[in-house]
Amino acid sequence: MGKLKFSKNIKLVVTDFDGVITDNNVYIDENQNMSRKLNFRDVMAFSLLKKNDIKIAIISGEENSAMDLVAEKFSIKDVHGNIRLKKAVLQNILDKYELKDDEYIYIGDDVNDRECLEMAKFKVTVKNAHKSILKIKNIQVTENNGGEGAFREIVDRILEYKK
Repeated sequence: MGKLKFSKNIKLVVTDFDGVITDNNVYIDENQNMSRKLNFRDVMAFSLLKKNDIKIAIISGEENSAMDLVAEKFSIKDVHGNIRLKKAVLQNILDKYELKDDEYIYIGDDVNDRECLEMAKFKVTVKNAHKSILKIKNIQVTENNGGEGAFREIVDRILEYKK
């Protein structure tokens, strides 16, 4: 796996939520309320991106309160939930900020991220991603599983390039 390799020009991190920021589990209580677990190292990564003026976008196949909470806490404007075809949303975000290929990273872990990952120059997935995603040409793989510090691992590496 080794160290992740990026450009010092990164201005935007685009990520899926479940399976990257969360451990991909949904917890359901006796009242049928759903919840997700977040790792505070990953939450801190959002703060680090904001402090370093790197934009954040979330494109998720689901909508959930954990994602909404993170978006609100860190004033993330580009949050798109319940998206089945993510590529068009990604392209709209890139057009909005007029970004070049070496100025953004896409992070995803499952089959609904495939098109975006294949489109991105800097494509990253988590160690426990779906096996078909792990086979994408030139994909970089974190040492940590999704929801267990993988997002922080990526952000720490981005910030090393910024130094």
